[in-house]
Amino acid sequence: MTALIAVLVVLVILVLIALAMSIRIVRQYEKGVVFRFGRITGARDPGLRLIIPFADVMHHISLRIVTMPIQSQGIITRDNVSVDVSAVAYFRVVDAIKSVVAIENVNSAINQIAQTTLRKVVGRHTLDETLSETDRINLDIRQILDVTTTEWGVDVTLVELKDIQLPDTMKRAMAKQAEAEREKRAKIISAQGEALAASALGEASDTMMAHPLALQLRNLQSLVEIAVDKNSTVVFPAPLMSTIGELGSFLSREATAAAAPAPHPRPDTPDTQLATKSVHLPAPDPVHVPAPNGATRTP
Repeated sequence: MTALIAVLVVLVILVLIALAMSIRIVRQYEKGVVFRFGRITGARDPGLRLIIPFADVMHHISLRIVTMPIQSQGIITRDNVSVDVSAVAYFRVVDAIKSVVAIENVNSAINQIAQTTLRKVVGRHTLDETLSETDRINLDIRQILDVTTTEWGVDVTLVELKDIQLPDTMKRAMAKQAEAEREKRAKIISAQGEALAASALGEASDTMMAHPLALQLRNLQSLVEIAVDKNSTVVFPAPLMSTIGELGSFLSREATAAAAPAPHPRPDTPDTQLATKSVHLPAPDPVHVPAPNGATRTP
């Protein structure tokens, strides 16, 4: 009786162990690929699944999108510029059986093929195209990867260039080019502004010539603008050309007056008579000085 109980206990334990070895849980984002004695029997959907112990082997394949960074690659562009380009690829398994049977390590394989494709595609473009046409480069890399990875049961959903490193000399050259481009645009805009201003000033001068009072109104407006700043100096604007003309006339009159000879006075004028009239004064009387010996001496 005791031996029978022991046998039953052993059988129950073996059944429990067999059940534990046969029960498999497949998660929602996975698929289970079952091999029976080395041959594929099919894929298992998510949920509780049973397999035959020691005969079946189940591989869990994730169907989620995988983010794979592509390490920086030293690439020479078509115009012989050395750049370092890094990218990132997004892919997902769409056929679990192919991803197990067709290739040994799908992640490593996609990483290697992505690096070589990145070098090949970027090397066909110039530096300017690489910097400005990243969308087209991303699409070309994705299309090339899709052709290869479809046989592996993998779908590449997205490829993006993440970083483009340029040599320092090229950075300085590009900075100078950008600065020159900015200066050119600034000069063009300034010249266009001067042309528009000149055109507007011409139209304004025509209007003022047709309406003379417009200039006086503009002068009054200038006085109002000056008075806003509370300046101690008040400037009265005047037409510049008329002021210059009046100044020129004044200087010419002064020069003419300075160059003319002085007039000669006539003889019959009182001043002339006074200047030419001679004055006759009477001679003084002689003075008699007595000499020491009693004689008289006239000096």
